[in-house]
Amino acid sequence: MKLSHGQAAVCVALMVLSGFQPGVAQQAQQQAAAPAQVQTTVANQATPQTPAIDQPINNNTKWNTGLPQTPEPKLTEPLYLRPTNKDYTNAYGFLPNPLNVFKPTPYPAPRLSNTPRLDDLLSGGKIYLSLTDAVTLALENNYDIEIARINLDIADTDILRAKAGSSLRGVSTGLVTNTLGGTTSTITGGGGPGGTTTGTGGSGAGASGLVLSTSGGGPTPETMEPVLSGTLQLEKVTSESSSVIAPSATTNTLTGNFQYNEGFSTGSQFNVTFNNSRTSTNSSFSTYSPGISTSVTGTFTQHLLQGCCRWVNTRFIIQAKNTRRITDSSFRQQLLYTVGQVESIYWALVSAYEDEQAKERALLQSTQLSSDNRKQLEIGTLAPLDVVNSDSAVATDKQALISSQTNLEYQQLLMKQAIARNLDDPQLSVAPVIPTDRVGLDRLPEEDMTVEDLVKESYVNNPQVEQAVLTMQNNLLTIRAEKNGLLPTLDAYAFIGSQAIAGTPNPNAANLGTGTTASPSVPGGYGGALQNLFAGDYPNYGVGVNLSVNLRNRTAQADQVRSQMEYRQSQIRLQQLYTQLRIQVTNAQFALTNDRAAVNAAQSARDYAAQALDAEQKKYRLGASTTANVLQMERNLATAEDNSISATAAYARDRVSLEQILAVTLDRYGINIEDSAKGRVQTPPHIPGLTAPKAPEAPKPLTATPPPPPQ
Repeated sequence: MKLSHGQAAVCVALMVLSGFQPGVAQQAQQQAAAPAQVQTTVANQATPQTPAIDQPINNNTKWNTGLPQTPEPKLTEPLYLRPTNKDYTNAYGFLPNPLNVFKPTPYPAPRLSNTPRLDDLLSGGKIYLSLTDAVTLALENNYDIEIARINLDIADTDILRAKAGSSLRGVSTGLVTNTLGGTTSTITGGGGPGGTTTGTGGSGAGASGLVLSTSGGGPTPETMEPVLSGTLQLEKVTSESSSVIAPSATTNTLTGNFQYNEGFSTGSQFNVTFNNSRTSTNSSFSTYSPGISTSVTGTFTQHLLQGCCRWVNTRFIIQAKNTRRITDSSFRQQLLYTVGQVESIYWALVSAYEDEQAKERALLQSTQLSSDNRKQLEIGTLAPLDVVNSDSAVATDKQALISSQTNLEYQQLLMKQAIARNLDDPQLSVAPVIPTDRVGLDRLPEEDMTVEDLVKESYVNNPQVEQAVLTMQNNLLTIRAEKNGLLPTLDAYAFIGSQAIAGTPNPNAANLGTGTTASPSVPGGYGGALQNLFAGDYPNYGVGVNLSVNLRNRTAQADQVRSQMEYRQSQIRLQQLYTQLRIQVTNAQFALTNDRAAVNAAQSARDYAAQALDAEQKKYRLGASTTANVLQMERNLATAEDNSISATAAYARDRVSLEQILAVTLDRYGINIEDSAKGRVQTPPHIPGLTAPKAPEAPKPLTATPPPPPQ
């Protein structure tokens, strides 16, 4: 059916009055049905009601995700962990010095030197390093933590931009993983059936596959920065005359126009213009020379549909504060990750250090056997082939020791780059690192907890869950803003002003012979013009509306439905995170169980190998054994010691992994997150479950009733 122009105008007016456009009602029905479809996919679990998209959004809004009932995530507190004394959420004030608003804000240069704590550990050309010292130095010097620390201030600058009504630039909330080490061939894989590797992506990062998202979409907020602008111009024009009654004229014009604009969170805008001009001319057609013209107009505009209301124009502030919370949570996640990484590097160093000592003991044993064999060869009680066999064992053990020593030096270098910022000091760069702590084998409380209790603890403490929920809050803000962006633009405005003129009668105009003179009521100077201007004798006022209707509205429709698609993706990613945490927690608990059994088995095998070697050496000294048998027992002992070292290191690493997944490391170690954000640790952490190093025990004498194996 073809509509006339009048019918089309009526249809447009009806759409504006209803506040809807074609297809909006159908979309609203689809939106109401969508949460129910998501809920039906979760079987046998209580699902809370998805928050209404039209509900008011502010900092006190209670949120839920429309997903299975889970404990509310623990928020990272305290908020706004600033590493400096400057609050980057606030700008310089206009008073007492208005010029301060044009003053640049310097940001302090990063510290590239080590904290004195590291030099205090240097003694006798060696660094005696405990795990507590390693974690403390990492909190102060690690570059990954320092990069994440600056993100806290970057998030504050977005809050400052949002207060002005500007769009957000965003903050990188992914983990910084530039510290080398943490995973090493020295430590074998964990005992869990699925391994112990965990994901390291920040939950605040963008979704894979989306080049641009609708985040921040919807009507552009009003610019809430007052802006004063002005124009001063001097112009001289000489015009050629085409009239026989007037010669060419020269006109000098001085213009001074000023304008003030300010937007408000209600969707309003206030504008004041103050225009002035002074014109002097020798033209005979001008009544006044110089002539002065001045006017002032104030205009108030209010959005009635699109861009209306406070929540639309302040949503960036709410989103920026949510993003700041995400950044705080990401910083906590960075601390958890880096502390866990430093612990893994430390246990790799311990493993390499003990491995080097074990290789030295093996070389000492084979060297002693080779020396004894040569003495027996000299007196003729041993065949030369036995000496060659023992010499070959010495060469093999030397090669193993050299390989172990180079690995130890590399692990020491990895440790230093994780806890230091500057390795240019020759004394520091060549100083060997001696680890002074060993992992204890006391049972952790988590080993005896049920899987469900561990899973609930991870849901509450893990910062990735917190970040995912906060990201969904920002998604809901975008959904509501995109829905407002579907509406036509309807603005009501009102203006009021005044105008006045002044000037000196032009003597050339009086000689035209018309008998007409300039009005005597017009003042002669600029002061008189201002007096008439503000007296309001010549007012100018009016009201009106501006209407803009996009008859197809395809861009807004696409963005509106896409914002909901991205929100549904966020819901799915959160549910996926719950599933991943459950599997990781279960696997980590299995890993500790298997690791403890592996450590006990390796220690028992090592004790047996030591006793077997001791017995074989006694038989050899009595002539009841051979060199080959003794060498085989030595190889068995070396292998058993390697297995024991690897099993203990794997247990230590998997213990760190479980604490990291549960996100209890900071609380358990007493790490103050505020001190970490400042980069100055006042109270060193206390790490439980550590023991002092001890030498390998001598072989226990064999008895008729050996003791029971360890449990």
